[in-house]
Amino acid sequence: MSTILDLVMSHETVIRKLDRMAREILEIHYNEKEVVLIGVDGQGLAVCEALANRISELSSIEVVKGCMSMQKDAPLDHPLECNLDAEALEDRIVFLIDDVLNSGRTLIHGVQHLLEGRPREVHTAVLVDRKHRSFPIRADFCGMTLSTQLNEHIVVDLSDQDCATVHVERPLAS
Repeated sequence: MSTILDLVMSHETVIRKLDRMAREILEIHYNEKEVVLIGVDGQGLAVCEALANRISELSSIEVVKGCMSMQKDAPLDHPLECNLDAEALEDRIVFLIDDVLNSGRTLIHGVQHLLEGRPREVHTAVLVDRKHRSFPIRADFCGMTLSTQLNEHIVVDLSDQDCATVHVERPLAS
């Protein structure tokens, strides 16, 4: 099947959205000495890295970074792994970060796993929220909310620091 890519966020827009998200996080948690940012493996980890860098540039808050890996299509059928142990989360402010919030499956299973570490707070952050919920979770910090069709796909590319983009991949009409 042929597809077409439509640009929805240019590099400048992506950078501006990430900056705003970092500033919103700092507005609420400015008194903290440390925050824990955990990115969902893939582009979620890239969003996490970008937010961690910006928070570090803007404040003296120590940022602990982690990575969570899971089988997104069937998280209950495969082990969910986080490179931070439960002690690193205990009584801390934790952010679970992904690139796109679609059905909510990834974030809700990720949050469930993080709660085993007994954090003081858990927040979610995504660059793009599609609003196609199947699970009761929301993004506490969001770069952009996008109305899309279910057959469309959001492509976040943060692999090049000088050319970050977000596209909507649409099936080509026949």
